[in-house]
Amino acid sequence: MSNLTKGLILLLVILGIGAGLVVWKNKVGGGHVSAASFNSITKEEIELLLSDLAKQNPMALKRFEQDPQMKKQQLDNLKQLLAFASQAQKDGLANEPNNRQELDNIRAEVAAVNYDKEINKDKGPMPPFGFIGEEQINAFWGQGQPQEKGFMASLKDKVGLGEEDRELAFQKFLDSKMAILKAGNPAMQDREISEEERTQARDFFAKIEIYEKEFNDKASELPKEFVEKVKLQIKLQQAQFLARLYSEKLNDKVKVTDEEVAKYISEHPELSSGDKRAKAEEILNRAKSGEDFAKLANEFTEDPGNKGAKDELQGGLYKDVTKGRMVKPFEEAALALEPGQVSPNLVESDFGYHIIKLERKGEGKDAAGQPTETYDARHILFSTSYKDPADPEGREMPVKAYVRSKLEEEKEKKVLDEIVAANNVSVPDDFNVPQVSEEQIQEMMKKQQMQQQMPPMNPEGADPNGPPPPPAKKEDPKAGSKAEPKKK
Repeated sequence: MSNLTKGLILLLVILGIGAGLVVWKNKVGGGHVSAASFNSITKEEIELLLSDLAKQNPMALKRFEQDPQMKKQQLDNLKQLLAFASQAQKDGLANEPNNRQELDNIRAEVAAVNYDKEINKDKGPMPPFGFIGEEQINAFWGQGQPQEKGFMASLKDKVGLGEEDRELAFQKFLDSKMAILKAGNPAMQDREISEEERTQARDFFAKIEIYEKEFNDKASELPKEFVEKVKLQIKLQQAQFLARLYSEKLNDKVKVTDEEVAKYISEHPELSSGDKRAKAEEILNRAKSGEDFAKLANEFTEDPGNKGAKDELQGGLYKDVTKGRMVKPFEEAALALEPGQVSPNLVESDFGYHIIKLERKGEGKDAAGQPTETYDARHILFSTSYKDPADPEGREMPVKAYVRSKLEEEKEKKVLDEIVAANNVSVPDDFNVPQVSEEQIQEMMKKQQMQQQMPPMNPEGADPNGPPPPPAKKEDPKAGSKAEPKKK
């Protein structure tokens, strides 16, 4: 559900909930997770989140405090997050083997990453788990020199796993990561992990196990507020994972049919395109009667790529269009013509009413350099885009797209309200928001400036201990151009 996903992302940003902690969640990659309760969050837990945010992003906290609408929205998002996680538990999603393993992974990863930051915070910059040496990793796997046996035995006691148990636990860890990755991304269905990636994952797993065990063993010695913060982050990271799983099950419930869109438009005269169609029919008849098509295009088209064109030669012309570039109704109508012909009827798409004249057919190459059909066509558009008067900052959009979006939002809200009500989620609103000083804001701005000036150590979002991210997909330089009705 798009709105839920946006809400979750905004929630994580505003409340500072451990962003980036689960470093293998979108890559290839002991114990059983306890049955957490996701249908409530306490006043003290919210205050704990906000106190942490005051240190990390005082400007965001100040906006949160001063903007009642933002505050309400974030609390609503938090309530929806917990309600979805709670419903996922009710429906048994948390008990599916891969999901149960991932909940365990989240618990271990959040604890280990936070523990790493806490115990090494005064030791200078270092990648995550950078203070865990190769000797410790080798010992974890039972690999070491004879003189190291005493150290290895000590470490075995610390992590609480035998050598065979560790290998089995790692395989479960890796299998669940790969299964979840493939389930969330069909393009990765045939993805196989390389030996290098497996080695990186193995090292990462060892570091997590080592530090999670230390965190659990030393919890009574660590600052109480820190331990409570880690527990809360685990709860919210697990809630986010379960909420995403449950939201994927609801796609069919919020889909809007073409019939529903047509019905809504027929019931709202302000969305009718009758006047536009009548004007388009008039200009189509003038074009078919032999008037100069280019002049008609320059005078009447509402295509943003040609509207108000000073160059009379432009005249709504699209040159060297490769097959597949335009929206389907436009392209089918254009290619059905012979050079010099005007489309006998108006062509309707989500963008409005099109009048088309074909100028040329030929052969060319597509973006991949493969042979394809090309054509030149002139075009007059009578746009049926609509701007919501209730949203002054909103953009114009095709009326059908506007209606579909509106109906989807209504369905999503109804589903969200039903799930929140069914799970009786309790989120207090009487918590105290820490005061933010001007000095804190200035200090944060200085840090941001310094970070912008420093070259990044790793690609954005990359885990220093995990496999490199896949290369970014090259964008089509023509994509997103307003000058043409792009294919959806």
